[in-house]
Amino acid sequence: MAKTIRIGTRDSELALWQANTVQKYLEDLGYETKIVAVKSMGDIVLDKPLYELGITGIFTKTLDVAMLNGDVDIAVHSMKDVPTALPKGIVEGAVLERANVNDILVHKGLDFLQKDGVIATGSLRRKAQWLHKYNKHTVVDLRGNVNTRMQKLTDSDWNGAIFAAAGLERINLKPEHFIDLNWMIPAPAQGAMLAVAKEEDTYCREALSKLNHSTSEICVHIEREFLRELEGGCTAPIGALAVMKKETIDFTGALFSLDGSRKIEVIKQVDIGDKQDFGKKCAQEILNNGGRELMKEIKAEMK
Repeated sequence: MAKTIRIGTRDSELALWQANTVQKYLEDLGYETKIVAVKSMGDIVLDKPLYELGITGIFTKTLDVAMLNGDVDIAVHSMKDVPTALPKGIVEGAVLERANVNDILVHKGLDFLQKDGVIATGSLRRKAQWLHKYNKHTVVDLRGNVNTRMQKLTDSDWNGAIFAAAGLERINLKPEHFIDLNWMIPAPAQGAMLAVAKEEDTYCREALSKLNHSTSEICVHIEREFLRELEGGCTAPIGALAVMKKETIDFTGALFSLDGSRKIEVIKQVDIGDKQDFGKKCAQEILNNGGRELMKEIKAEMK
């Protein structure tokens, strides 16, 4: 029986853009939809770094509860915010075609790169990689939605702030003064959107399956498998990127110390037909090369 699909989303401009995109795709296929916006704790508590809040999936948990309570039928997320283990009863419906995976630096001039500088980011991964390259710089915490973070940068005396390129591009907020940080390994699934549904909801699951982009799905699953095996959640400085070529998948992954002084990296290639457990094997190589001890240190430092 046909029904109106209620699309749950955070109420930020970027989240609403993502939800509206899914809405358009579904309505183009003939489905009736309605957007339901909610505010997550990650959007409300802005005076603490994310890792201090101690909640994995802080941006997705509110929508999970809304879905399990029957208030929404599907939810749309930035996939990099989604825990590698979904709540019981909720399943992936579609990974949409991936956008730009890179981080960018929005800046007020680049003179500071060769001397002291202050960079803002709320991400441990970005902080660690920036300090790995620029160990004389100071990195300060930056929270809020994309618009809020951009305004905080404008109002501050910081030299720059790091953003996901895809987020700024999606809402036409990418400024004139930026540089691509193509040396920075992105977050697992960065640039990808995920739509989830209740496991029992065959109507919504079938609808979402029509939006799935298989190449993007394969690559982000390898990255998230790597993340899950390292037990990083979204609080350790972990980067991962899988890129599908014609017959192969290229993978780069790394674990950093919190201060950026140490980096354990893996760069591997696999035939597409041999991709089973590829992310897990790459993570095990990191763990066996000092990563196990480093993860223990990171967890101890963050207690």
